[in-house]
Amino acid sequence: MTAIVEVDPAQRGILQAMLHGSTAVGTVAELHTLIQDSHDEFAVLIGPSITAEDATSFAQWARINRPDLGVILLRDAVDAGALSMALRSGMREVVQSKDLAGITTAVQRARTVSSAIGKTMLGGVQAAAEEAKAQIIAEAAAERAAAEAPQGKLFTVFSTKGGVGKSLVATNTAVALADKGHKVCLVDLDVNSGDVALMLQLTPTRNVNDLVGFGGSIDEGSIESLLTRHSDQLAVVAAPVHLDSPDQASGEEIGLLLDGLKAMFEFIVVDTSGVFDDQALAALDRSDSIILVGTLDIPALKGVKLATSTLDLLNFARDSWTFVLNRADAKVGLTQSEFESTLGLKADATLVSSREVLAAVNRGEALVKAYPGNANSKALVTFANTLAKAHAPADDAAGASRRTGRLRLRKG
Repeated sequence: MTAIVEVDPAQRGILQAMLHGSTAVGTVAELHTLIQDSHDEFAVLIGPSITAEDATSFAQWARINRPDLGVILLRDAVDAGALSMALRSGMREVVQSKDLAGITTAVQRARTVSSAIGKTMLGGVQAAAEEAKAQIIAEAAAERAAAEAPQGKLFTVFSTKGGVGKSLVATNTAVALADKGHKVCLVDLDVNSGDVALMLQLTPTRNVNDLVGFGGSIDEGSIESLLTRHSDQLAVVAAPVHLDSPDQASGEEIGLLLDGLKAMFEFIVVDTSGVFDDQALAALDRSDSIILVGTLDIPALKGVKLATSTLDLLNFARDSWTFVLNRADAKVGLTQSEFESTLGLKADATLVSSREVLAAVNRGEALVKAYPGNANSKALVTFANTLAKAHAPADDAAGASRRTGRLRLRKG
């Protein structure tokens, strides 16, 4: 299990919701009591509001009394001072408090190291520790290689209101990007009612829940086995066809899948279920652009407003958001300007009501292919081209800077 100590209840709640099965306390004194009464913890997250003195004191105690416990320091800004303090006190890693993916990865590494140290403490030979050390070195080398390699751009389509056209936008954006010669993967994370395969008339033999069978070892070969080809340029990771799947891929497994896809494709477009579940959070945290979708009605406005408020709470920068307004011609007593004003967002693309949309869906063909002259097709192609231009390879240097800027301290 993972223990969390953080004074701020809001930050503590976010961390506990992200790390299932974790235990959270508000003071270091409570943390000492928790650790001393239980030996199930393999990692401790020390939140950004805990003072350096308290954090150092606990880490030094843990180094002597619980060497199998991975202490991970969270700070709003990771600088040389934080790294030096962590090194001296025996902490395993230092991660930026907003780097949700980095926090999850650090906890995973703490579990691996704790398991290896535990074997040694129980009388196992030193091979266990050497194996853990080798694994950490290999992971560090792989992470450096990944940071230096070109990375694909990931776009997540999201809305907390169903029926607004998320799958329509995701599917046609992916097809439009592929038609421009880009190498694209479309991922359906709506594991209960995903329609991407149906909308593209595909019959996948494997789906996203098959990640469970890889036991956390997800490499390029395993990812390739999940892909269903729509064309030479477009591949799909489908949602389950049936609702009786015995296992469901975890947020960690989804994260590994998306990280792998970024190394294999220029663009990854992710369709989501419309809730802030582990799968959606894994995608949102890795997104270069979050595509919000809504329709011109009050329930949809409420849903998008809820989504934007939650994204703000989770510190997803607004400059990464885009907004698609579907059925913008609806005569429902609500204007586009009123909708945008309430949200504080301008629509980057507007779609109108059209019989051809449903006709394309029923044919199992993307609208941009079935009816290229349709106003919505033109709008979606323009939107896709704008995304591609905004996230062209020229941005890779900035992306690499953001990735390598996530400084972490590792100790074997």
